[in-house]
Amino acid sequence: MPDYHDDLRLAHVLADAADATTMERFKALDLKVETKPDMTPVSEADKAAEELIRTSLQRARPRDAVLGEEFGSEGSGPRRWVVDPIDGTKNYVRGVPVWATLIALMERGEGGDRPVVGVVSAPALGRRWWAAEGLGAYTGRSLSSASRLAVSKVGNLSDASFAYSSLSGWEERGRLNGFLDLTRACWRTRGYGDFWPYMMVAEGSVDICAEPELSLWDMAANAVIVQEAGGRFTGLDGVPGPNSGDAAASNGLLHRVMLDYLRS
Repeated sequence: MPDYHDDLRLAHVLADAADATTMERFKALDLKVETKPDMTPVSEADKAAEELIRTSLQRARPRDAVLGEEFGSEGSGPRRWVVDPIDGTKNYVRGVPVWATLIALMERGEGGDRPVVGVVSAPALGRRWWAAEGLGAYTGRSLSSASRLAVSKVGNLSDASFAYSSLSGWEERGRLNGFLDLTRACWRTRGYGDFWPYMMVAEGSVDICAEPELSLWDMAANAVIVQEAGGRFTGLDGVPGPNSGDAAASNGLLHRVMLDYLRS
């Protein structure tokens, strides 16, 4: 099995630099915000953080490709870094602290591209999570000060906590009835949104979560962290990994029943 220790250390260095950039402009009164063609916001901090990460990768991993939310795809080859400089930009521009930089390394294999390294850094929350294939998933302040993550052992939907982002996406895709039925079947539901539900699945504080429309940069880092914590990460189609355009994550025990509801 390949050794991803060096790549994981690099991802932490990239996250440290991104954190400094994003926190410097968080809640700034003169923060510049634009609207992209898809009507989502992008701030100067999004662009600055991604540019910084790309420049660092060009020096440290010149042969690797890069895909980022703000500046698209660059390079080719079997290894590709996937970056979301600020996951939760709407929160960021409103001063809500629930946002994070997502950094993943994907590697090509027989089954297609899979995430092998992931770091999710939420500096305004004072939290960071990370994982690498075969090395487990962790949370803490640094590589040397960390606790290992493990998903919950909740096996009944009636005892489960379900996290989601919003209702509108499910309604737009004709899946609202199944979504609502799932919420009624669960013990507890909360709309935390963005990266956070996936990290709580990995921590074992939430049992299932799902979103109906996502991009690769929204999912790649989350996927490897959930999987290395002992959980499952698939599309709503049940295909493992972050390549389906939507996502479902769980402790594994509740995955099939969750998908049955969301497909209806």
